[in-house]
Amino acid sequence: MQIHHLSEKNSILNHFLGEIRDVNIHKDSMRFRRNIERIGEIMAYELSKELEYKTIEIQTPLGIKKTTQIADNIVLCSILRAGLSMHLGFLNYFDQADNGFISAYRFHPNKDDFFEIKVEYQAIADINDKCLLLVDPMLATGQSIVAVYNRLMERGTPKTIHIAVTIAAPEGIAYLKKHLPDNCHLWIGALDEKLNEHSYIVPGLGDAGDLAYGIKL
Repeated sequence: MQIHHLSEKNSILNHFLGEIRDVNIHKDSMRFRRNIERIGEIMAYELSKELEYKTIEIQTPLGIKKTTQIADNIVLCSILRAGLSMHLGFLNYFDQADNGFISAYRFHPNKDDFFEIKVEYQAIADINDKCLLLVDPMLATGQSIVAVYNRLMERGTPKTIHIAVTIAAPEGIAYLKKHLPDNCHLWIGALDEKLNEHSYIVPGLGDAGDLAYGIKL
């Protein structure tokens, strides 16, 4: 798996990453959503450097200009519900992409720290021979992304796969390396220290879905 760690070099991305972690800013859910969206836009720009392009000619008012445009057919898929704001950021840049949405959540059958991943709702475009972009803000254990990947592969075989996450834990990266193909690209905004005993990222930011859309039952 090819890993792209974007915050290793300072940019405005680090500014937004700092804001989404700040407990004093967490009270403003609209600002949190917008920052996640802006992070998605930055990551989309960086990811676009790895896509395939073709040369075209553009008619301007004064002549003809050769330029390039994306040749890949993109399917943008996010994991509900936390991925929605990040999805919008990517869609702002890849506005011609087809879209997919899939749910994955931690189910605690024994009301303790043990959980399994439930994948239930899905609305997915055709991914065969397409460039699949899978986005989710948090990569903790990696189980959700792998479960979603396995469900998506039941629908077809993409040409290329890019996974984009805002914050990742080392344990999640190791899990993806073990269970996903070597030709996957993993884009991370920031790499954090570890998972705690409840499998949450430390220092992390808390529950991205709750911060963006309110506390769930």
